[in-house]
Amino acid sequence: MLGKEEIKNIIPQREPFLMIDEVESMEPGKYAICYKNVDENEYYFQGHFPGNPVMPGVLITESLAQAGAVAILSVEENKNKNALFAGIDKMKFKRMVKPGDKLKLEVSIIKQKGPIGIGEAKASVNGELVAKGELTFALVDNKK
Repeated sequence: MLGKEEIKNIIPQREPFLMIDEVESMEPGKYAICYKNVDENEYYFQGHFPGNPVMPGVLITESLAQAGAVAILSVEENKNKNALFAGIDKMKFKRMVKPGDKLKLEVSIIKQKGPIGIGEAKASVNGELVAKGELTFALVDNKK
């Protein structure tokens, strides 16, 4: 189990845009299973939607992408790189994510050729599917 500080050693995202809280398990270059604790104080709930807070689908997708980045950036030769979105395909949303939910994020790297790869992504809450799709990434040097 990895916490936020260990996650920050792998991916470059930081608060308030670090969208994963813990890594349950992973195999570098293969898969990662992570969690996002959806807190009622998240900045986006102020406007999405007042009186009926719902986590935006684009942020669920970003959370999945960060879980995939944990898997791919854990590979030794990918350290000091960044994984950028190159595409989002077949993304479907099945259920709302609300404050208090614990979002499980599962990403398996299903294909990689050079710096381009595809991750099969699935998000769930209490075993109930929230979203699924394919995320294409491009590895680039992390410029400081």
